[in-house]
Amino acid sequence: MTMPARRTGLFLVITGATFWGVGGTVAQKLFQDYAIDVNWLVSTRLVIAGLLLLTVQFFGKDRSQILGVWKKGRTAVQLIIFGLLGMLGVQYTYMASINHGNAAVATLLQYLAPAMIIIYLLLRRQTVLTRRDLLTVLLALTGTFFLLTNGSISGLSVPAPGIIWGVLSGIALAFYTLYAVPLLKEYDSLVIVGWAMFIGGLALSVIHPPWQVDVGSLTLEVYGYLIFVIIFGTMIAFWFYIESLQSLSPKETSLLGSLEPLSAVLTTVFWLNESFGIFQWVGTACIIGMIFLLALNKKSS
Repeated sequence: MTMPARRTGLFLVITGATFWGVGGTVAQKLFQDYAIDVNWLVSTRLVIAGLLLLTVQFFGKDRSQILGVWKKGRTAVQLIIFGLLGMLGVQYTYMASINHGNAAVATLLQYLAPAMIIIYLLLRRQTVLTRRDLLTVLLALTGTFFLLTNGSISGLSVPAPGIIWGVLSGIALAFYTLYAVPLLKEYDSLVIVGWAMFIGGLALSVIHPPWQVDVGSLTLEVYGYLIFVIIFGTMIAFWFYIESLQSLSPKETSLLGSLEPLSAVLTTVFWLNESFGIFQWVGTACIIGMIFLLALNKKSS
């Protein structure tokens, strides 16, 4: 691997992870300051980002896969399930958690997914408990406790609906991660994720059509934020992350991907001026530490 290629990979993964985290914070601003409907944003975001990812596949890689993925009945059914329960599940619960709480807590709760996967595999007896696994789960539980209570059990520092949606987001991400494995072994990730986004967005569009919005009520500033969430916070974020795997190892990519929750926390606290107590910072450190621990131990498989 050449040094320029490695530098390109580092730039891509750092930029992609940062865009994804900041995109959540921008979405929070749209919900709180401009009363943008969460259902409309999710459907619009998924449909447009999905089409853009498929367009990238069409011009950059094996375009035959775009329609080829639908030629096998089993694969087509798996893709629909992945789009509805995986992609739409992750995106909707994450945005709902931001809407009821804030982007920092929503992102950190979503990152409990690795610990959930470990527990699931243990219950299914598909893995054995190691010291590293135990430390991972303890960091996740400790981090979550401090994050949500700020060290006091007398009350929660985050509204209950925000916590519930955030935990559901973690569960959805765990399902998303496990269910995607066989699909990604057969087809390019841009094809699978592009179609999954489009399917999830299209399904939600039946209930909340993207075109049913008063365009005249949207200011230039709102359009700017929407473009960032859809293009930079969704489409480019994922594309850059996947492309970084061409010149970096999965371990390095996962490790640097932890910049997503970090960027979400920092922008939420310093840009949106959300209060964050000392124990919440301790909880944040525990969860980010858990992510680093997993990334450092990630096998090539």
